[in-house]
Amino acid sequence: MSALPSAIFLMGPTASGKTGLAVELYQHLPIELISVDSALVFKGMDIGTAKPDAATLAQAPHHLIDLIPPTEVYSAANFRNDALKLMAEIAARGKVPLLVGGTMLYFKALQGGLSNLPEADVEVRAKLDAEAAQIGWPAMHAKLAKIDPATAARLEPADAQRVQRALEVYEISGKTMTELHQATSGGDLPYRLLKIALVPSDRSVLHSRIATRFDVMLKQGFLDEVTALLKQYPELTPELPSMRCVGYRQALEHLAGQYDEAELRDRGIFATRQLAKRQLTWLRGMDDNFEIDCLNPKMNELAFNEVNQFIKS
Repeated sequence: MSALPSAIFLMGPTASGKTGLAVELYQHLPIELISVDSALVFKGMDIGTAKPDAATLAQAPHHLIDLIPPTEVYSAANFRNDALKLMAEIAARGKVPLLVGGTMLYFKALQGGLSNLPEADVEVRAKLDAEAAQIGWPAMHAKLAKIDPATAARLEPADAQRVQRALEVYEISGKTMTELHQATSGGDLPYRLLKIALVPSDRSVLHSRIATRFDVMLKQGFLDEVTALLKQYPELTPELPSMRCVGYRQALEHLAGQYDEAELRDRGIFATRQLAKRQLTWLRGMDDNFEIDCLNPKMNELAFNEVNQFIKS
């Protein structure tokens, strides 16, 4: 293991303080930052994704931010290929790659390889959408539970995007997502890893942070941002991966007149809390994490000491 180059994962739910910690580590240690966030790859989606601002990025550059317009798709396979290339380049420069973000599927794909899942099929998705329109997504979730109980158990009944994808995979391949996840390709990550997980000791405090952050986004002009995106990209629809990001789908529905701004706020905060819940579930299922309470006032100090010791070892 000592012959392998080093790499660091800095993981945590939304609003756990990952970006601020990563910037501080960058300022004091020989590291480079790689974003692990499926929303930050999209250009023009800044406020609603809590993307680091220009001043922060000038102070601590992040790789894999602002890669594509929101009309395009960026997959876990794209991320794995890009991240592996960057990690090798960073190691060749004598630095340590620190991968920071909350897209747990990307971390899983990078460390353990990719599942052999089929590509999306427009016709199959349309068929599933039509069925869901008749019986509702909770009933679709119940259908999934009979086909793939393991996948259904980790999904919320109202999580339309993931329930649809699991059913789509089965329709296309005849195999469940659980079966395909067990047959991965790409192999283990050839790095000596430190995996830091920022986990709240009191989830209600995290929920309060999430609400505060969503309110700040609204005050900063989140709705203006989405309006500008719709003007620049008329082809944007709620089905695109970019518009499935937390907050953006709710903003689209609000702008389409489906509900008022008060309900937008409630729905956006609820969706973000559900995202945090899924992120924490992923973290609990990962091995060898060094956990730090993200509510601890000494979080940055604890993380610095652990990373510094790891880099020097």
